[in-house]
Amino acid sequence: MFEEKQPAVSMEKMEWMYEQMVKIRYYEDQMAEAYMEGKTPVFNIGAGTVPGEMHLATGQEPAAVGICVHLTKDDTVTAPHRPHHHAIAKGVDLKKMTAEIFGKETGLGKGKGGHMHLFDPEVKFSCGGIVGAGIPHAVGAAMTSKMKGKDWVAVAFIGEGAANAGAFHESLNLAAVWNLPLIVVVEDNSYGISVAKKASTSVESNDLRASAYGIAGAYVKDNDPIAMYKAAEEAVARARNGQGPTIIEIETYRYLGHFQGDPELYRDQTEVPGLRQLDPLNKLRKMLAESENISEADLETMEKRAKQEVDEAYQFARDSSYPDPESALKDVFHP
Repeated sequence: MFEEKQPAVSMEKMEWMYEQMVKIRYYEDQMAEAYMEGKTPVFNIGAGTVPGEMHLATGQEPAAVGICVHLTKDDTVTAPHRPHHHAIAKGVDLKKMTAEIFGKETGLGKGKGGHMHLFDPEVKFSCGGIVGAGIPHAVGAAMTSKMKGKDWVAVAFIGEGAANAGAFHESLNLAAVWNLPLIVVVEDNSYGISVAKKASTSVESNDLRASAYGIAGAYVKDNDPIAMYKAAEEAVARARNGQGPTIIEIETYRYLGHFQGDPELYRDQTEVPGLRQLDPLNKLRKMLAESENISEADLETMEKRAKQEVDEAYQFARDSSYPDPESALKDVFHP
């Protein structure tokens, strides 16, 4: 269970984490609705306002905010195919990000990348749809930091299924050999698409694999944002101080299917309602509400501010124009 009493984290940091979690949750809720526009009564993945696949991170907010609270614009984050919570926590331009997902010309990639290919060089964020592919990129960013003599950190977020891919092991081996400022965050939401972790992974948690590379490992139970904050704080400090890589695995909860439209036949119908009773957003709100330094009005102001930013981003995306067909021939590689 989420620990109600833990060593103090600054109120400023906790408030930032809570507001970001509210923003992420509301963003994903709104995206779930927008995505289904034009896809009913018969689901058609290619139809609607947002065609194509959609992977939402509702319930997995602590993994993103717990580490991004320690990062700066100079630190690099790479994310997988479920990237919105990481992007929001890293400070990606929300209007441009939403426009990109809607396929609009005002998007981060002029509407050409979609939700799995978000790139914002202003805050050093990127993501991709190939499982495990972001880890080598993060290694490259970490190597750049070291070669330039900077204290920049590179963070690669992956799902627990990607920890069984070759890119995970090869990247961590090199990061350890070169003593790079790399942090790999493994979000264990129990399923690699529809395959349960226990059916695919030989270790109980992937932080145990850190010892094979001679690096640090940490495990965060119960989707706990405060415990994630503390594990990340130590990992980021190690990276900035030249003490090498860290693997953090967080036990997190995926409330929705692998993708929107997933029938979820592999899950017991009682699983998600049980997980929602442990919701980290509610737990963190309760912790803040019980503090003497913040009022209910303060919390409501934070929630209103977060939701207003999301609403403005969605309106911006809807109001933006689609790119001209001729633009498909621009910004492409010509040998």
